[in-house]
Formats: sequence, C-alpha cells, structure tokens
Amino acid sequence: MIVAKIVGTVVATRKDERLVSNKLLIARPVDPYGKAEGSYLVAVDTVDAGMGETVLIVSGSSARMASGMKDCPVDAAVVGIIDTIQVRDREA
Repeated sequence: MIVAKIVGTVVATRKDERLVSNKLLIARPVDPYGKAEGSYLVAVDTVDAGMGETVLIVSGSSARMASGMKDCPVDAAVVGIIDTIQVRDREA
C-alpha cells in the first residue's frame, strides 16, 4: 500500500469503456509525516476521495481487486481515506 496526498484530477474524454464514470485522481506519495516523496501517479478513485486528502493506494494486480475494478485496465486505485497517522519512532 502507498500513502499519498491527492493533488489533482485527470479528465479523459476518450478512454477504455470499462473506465467510463470512474474518477481519475493525481496522487503524490508521502512519508508518514506528510513529506512528499516519489513520483506522481494517476489512480482510479473507489472511495470518493477529494483534493488534499491523504489516501491509501494499492497498485498492480491489487488495484484490479478494488471495488468495481475487476477486469479493468488499472494499475493504481484509491482504496481508503486516511483520518490520522500515528508514528512511534524507536530510539537507537
């Protein structure tokens, strides 16, 4: 799973018919503290996420197991909206 922040949307007037009526979001992976890391990715929204929200994303074959994505040509899907993250760092 990938923790990411929603930073934008994608509008595609022509796309695979199995993606019609699915919202496409641009997400930027973040570390547990919210600091951006890695490249942007486009993910299909399965949970009605919105701009600025921190989300959970699955990728690869797991994305096709998300709700309503069976047999869809997707590589990333938003499967959860994160309310809070708690990190307890261990001291060396």
